[in-house]
Amino acid sequence: MGVVRKSITFTKQQDDWIKKQIEKGDFTNDSEYIRHLVRTHQTTQQNIIELEMALEEGLASGESDKTVEDIWKEAELRYAKKNG
Repeated sequence: MGVVRKSITFTKQQDDWIKKQIEKGDFTNDSEYIRHLVRTHQTTQQNIIELEMALEEGLASGESDKTVEDIWKEAELRYAKKNG
């Protein structure tokens, strides 16, 4: 994996926040914290895309003849299978 060097500017308040995260021991330096933020944002964006796709699929499928209880049970089973 290649590395690209960037120069970015923060406000004093933002810089203080980053320093506090490092002082707490969560991260070892500024770069590690910024990379964490980017990874977190990437994951969030991917989750939003998947949710939007699921919503579109659900809307396109039309109305169901199942009860709320049936749908809930199926969802619980899918969740259990997916998450062990």
